[in-house]
Parts: sequence; C-alpha cells; structure tokens
Amino acid sequence: MKDISIEFCNLKCENPFFLSSSVVGSNYEMCSKALDMGWGGIVFKTVGFYVSNEVSPRFDVISKENTPFVGFKNLEQISEHSLEENLDCMMRLKKKYKDKIIVASIMGQTEKEWTELAKLVTDVGCDMIECNFSCPQMAAHNMGSDVGQNPELVKKYCRAVKSGSDLPLLAKMTPNITDIVLPAEASIRGGADGIAAINTIKSITGVDLEKFSPYPVIDGKSSVSGYSGKAIKPIALRFIYDIASSIEMKNIPISGMGGIETWKDAAEFILMGASNIQITTAVMQYGYRIIDDLRDGLFNYMQEKGFKELKDMVGIAVDNVVPADQLDRSYIIYPEFENYNCVGCGRCYISCHDGGHQAIKWDYKNRKPILLKEKCVGCHLCLNICPVNDIVYGEKVYKNINSDFHRNYIEKFV
Repeated sequence: MKDISIEFCNLKCENPFFLSSSVVGSNYEMCSKALDMGWGGIVFKTVGFYVSNEVSPRFDVISKENTPFVGFKNLEQISEHSLEENLDCMMRLKKKYKDKIIVASIMGQTEKEWTELAKLVTDVGCDMIECNFSCPQMAAHNMGSDVGQNPELVKKYCRAVKSGSDLPLLAKMTPNITDIVLPAEASIRGGADGIAAINTIKSITGVDLEKFSPYPVIDGKSSVSGYSGKAIKPIALRFIYDIASSIEMKNIPISGMGGIETWKDAAEFILMGASNIQITTAVMQYGYRIIDDLRDGLFNYMQEKGFKELKDMVGIAVDNVVPADQLDRSYIIYPEFENYNCVGCGRCYISCHDGGHQAIKWDYKNRKPILLKEKCVGCHLCLNICPVNDIVYGEKVYKNINSDFHRNYIEKFV
C-alpha cells in the first residue's frame, strides 16, 4: 500500500487530504461519495443556529488567456440547511465511515451558541471541531472574519467551545488581517489544539461595464466576498509560514488550504508546516477524482526524496525563509538561451527592454535573443516570461567587490 498516513491533532488520518468546509461537503451524499473515492476526511460545511438565505447567482471567476479558472469568488455563507438536518448527516457519515475523520465546522453568534454547538456535534460522533472565525461574507457582523480579526473574541469563543466538548479544536483563521499570528496565538491560549488557514480573501473580482455593478450581479448590486483558487496560493503559503515560524506556535498542528490543486501544491504546504491539507475550489473544477492524483503524486515524491513517513516532511522548508537582508547578494546567475525550443516570439526581448534592464539584443535576421552581459543583473524576468521554457539558469558569476565604491563601503560600514 502507498502509505501517506499521518497523525493530526492526535487523530490517525489515512491520508492528509480533507474536503474543506464548503459546498463540496454539504450533504450526506456528496461526503459519502468523496470518502468512498479515498479522501481522508471531511470538514462538513459550517453549521450554526443561523441558517443562510443565499443569493443567486453567487459565483464569479477570474480568467487569464486560455486559463478560465485562475481565481474564484463566492458569496456562499454557512449552511442553508437546518441544524437538525446537518447533525443527522454528520452522524450518519461517522457511523458508516468509522476510520475516516469527520470534522464539524461551527459558527455561533454568542458564547452560549458556540458552547451549545460544540455539545451537539460532539454528541453525534464527530472527531474534531473547526471554529469558523473567517468567512468574509456573513450577513451578520458578529460572525465570520469580523470575529477572526479580534484576538480577544477568538480566545473567548475557543474557551466557550472547549467548555462544551473535549474534541480536538481547530481555529480557522482569516487572511483579511495584517498579522495572522495574533489571533492564531490567541486561539491557542483559548484552548485550540490546532490552526486551519487560510479562508478566502475579501475581493471584488470585476465590474460589469454595462450594468456598472461588480460581479456576480444580483439585481444590479453585489458585495465584497471571498476569493479562492490557485491565485491565492502564494498568500496562503506566506500565512502558513508566519504561523509555523511563530515561537508560541511551535509544534502546533496546522491544516493548510488556499489554492491547492495538485500534489505539488500540497507538498509545498506540508514542507512549509502544514500536516493536514484541505481543498475546495479544485474539487469544484475537477471533481472528487483528483484524490487519486493527490495521493499517488505525494507518495511518489516521498519515495523519490527518501521520506519514510509523511510527518518527516512537515515544516522542513521553514528555516529556509530568512529576512531579505540575510540573502546572499554576492553573485549573479545569468540566463542562458538554449535555442532548442525558441519560437522567435521576442517576448524575452520586449519584457527586458520595456520592463527590465535592456540586457537583451534582438537578432532580427535569425529571430533569436542575444544576452548583453554588461547590462544583465540576473533578475530572470526573461526566464519567467518565456512561453516555451527555452531560457534556463546559466553561468554563476561573483560580483566584483574590489571597486573603489565597495572598498569605501566596507571600510566605512563593516
């Protein structure tokens, strides 16, 4: 068997891949299908005493060139089903899938509601609780990300949940904040056992140029709401790093999410400190079947790199993130034009000339780029813009530190 099992918050998970709290895990039939196909667990769509009355339409996407689904916006709130119906679904799931992890995502409006919700989901047999402190489009202002931006409220509500349940508790963080570590640390002080991050990012994805309203248009109006998908992955990784590198958060389990579509994305989150992975937007595009690629790809990567257990990967990239002033600035790596795949499009030349350092000369006769080393600073804009990957890392040259300027600088400041 391809063993990618891992322990998360003292629970044995057959693999780290969970459906995140959303429409992709909002009823018994959907969750059952996902678990049958091999997902390690479900974070059931957030439940509460509040029942959502949703708008239509509620989704929008950002596309670029031939990629129709770079980013995704949603106006979904918590579950639009009754609390009784949702509790019944979670109970049935746990009875059928004893070896899978069923996580109840909850959201209250008062301490009493948080405590009562914790008791209810515990009574139906859930394995873990996730506190949703982060939904950015709740109609009530005492719910969602408005709570998650207030560390004292986060701590208070975590304590309320712990008073109603002895299940492991995840606090789901909002990225709509400057320092995500503050509420994360507050949640641990309130009794949380782990952190889930990140939820969606407040956004306006575009404006209808005919109706003069942002998308999606609901009777001529719209709202600021959550943005997800591949486009937010860099932001999510940054916040995972911030949490994982916090001294107070050392050894606190992290469930990571935000733009994860492939096993490579998942591996990056694990290397940056997450020991559990949650996914929604990719499932909305490709279906539950992506679990096969996620499991196989991650296992093969572990084999290739010599990791005996998945836990051995967790967080090993964190120490390789350093302040900018600690980066080695003593050398330049020049780009190299291989000319194996070059199609003569000239994008490298245009990008360098108009957006770089004018370090490429264009050979119009042969339609090839020529590097001007005396101008090149090794920024690698050309490498990143090349549509056929014909530009690669080339010669590494150490900078000349014997100039009068550098000698004077060293004598004065070093």
